[in-house]
Amino acid sequence: MAISDDSGRHWFALFTATNNEKQVDRHLQRREFESFLPLHTMVRRWKNRTTVKVQLPLFPGYVFAKFERSESWRVLEVPMVYSIVRNRQGAVVIPDAEIEALRAGLSGGLAEPHPSVTVGSRARVRAGPLAGWEGVVARADIGLRIVLTVESIKRSFAVHVSAEDIELLEEDAFSK
Repeated sequence: MAISDDSGRHWFALFTATNNEKQVDRHLQRREFESFLPLHTMVRRWKNRTTVKVQLPLFPGYVFAKFERSESWRVLEVPMVYSIVRNRQGAVVIPDAEIEALRAGLSGGLAEPHPSVTVGSRARVRAGPLAGWEGVVARADIGLRIVLTVESIKRSFAVHVSAEDIELLEEDAFSK
C-alpha cells in the first residue's frame, strides 16, 4: 500500500547497510522516531571454542520506522540508511497490525530467518499472535514450522507451529 496523504505516522521499511541495523535503530531512536528491529537469538561458536548467544537481525539490511511522509528526508539523513522501501506507487506503508503481529510472534523466541521459498504447501496460521498470516510449511527437526514472508521487503522468517494451528490453502504437491 502506498501513502495516500501526508498526515499521520505510518510504519515503513528502511533498507540499510547490512551489519549496521542496530546502529540505524539507535540513531532513529535518538532522533525520536519509533523504530522496530526484529531480532532472533543464535548460538555462535568462536574459533577458540567458546559459544555465545548473539542477537542478530531477523531481516538483515532492514529496520522498520514509524514517521510521517514529510519526515522522510530526516530518516534518509540517518547514517547507513540507503532508502525507504518503495514500489511503483511510492513508499510502501507497513500496516500497524502487521508490525504488532510480528512483535507478538517474535516474543516467543522461536523465530529464525529463513530464505524465501517457493516450494511446499501453502498454509494459513489459524491461531496465536500470527493468526491470518499465510506462508509455506516446512518440516524441521522438531515438528513443523511455517515460513512467513513480509511481502513489502521480500524477506522471510520461520516460526514453529503445531499442525492444529495451521490450515492448508492448496493441495500439497508431494501427496500426489
